[in-house]
Amino acid sequence: MASTSDIRKGLCIRYNHDIFKIIEFLHVKPGKGPAFVRTKLKSVTTGKVIDNTFSAGHKIIDVRVETRSYQFLYAEGDTYHFMNTQDYNQITLEKSSLDAPALLKEGEVVTILFNTEDSMPLSVDMPASVVLEVTHTEPGVKGNTATNATKPAKVETGAEVNVPLFINEGDKIKVDTEKCSYMERVKE
Repeated sequence: MASTSDIRKGLCIRYNHDIFKIIEFLHVKPGKGPAFVRTKLKSVTTGKVIDNTFSAGHKIIDVRVETRSYQFLYAEGDTYHFMNTQDYNQITLEKSSLDAPALLKEGEVVTILFNTEDSMPLSVDMPASVVLEVTHTEPGVKGNTATNATKPAKVETGAEVNVPLFINEGDKIKVDTEKCSYMERVKE
């Protein structure tokens, strides 16, 4: 048993007969009335995101999890295939259990959370950023760089990311996996 003071991003809890992963939280101490914690919870079974508010001191049931490194092999429709980097066992997961499936490229190493009670995979944690090659974008107009203007660019995984005007096809860019946004151009 844990309480609301133990809430942190990534914590898995049992709530309403399901297992949820906390993806956002905010401790609120209003001037009048008791403190509370506003959370955004993602169901690890359905992928549905709900908002919930816990009062301060509320008891929550945390789920013990274990993390293991897996390498992404390939996708087949809505099924994603991963291989354990330690013992080479393979598992398949549904697209809904991934946070940013559009940014996942073959060979990428991810962390998969497993429930220690039944060894069921709960969710996939992507690295904080990935380096991807731009496969298609409109050419930038010379001299139009004084503003923070952006243009859409398609990357090698098929995802679309807004990039600055100076980015061209063939450039490698670093993409933030949490926000699916451009971070910087990567020099080779």
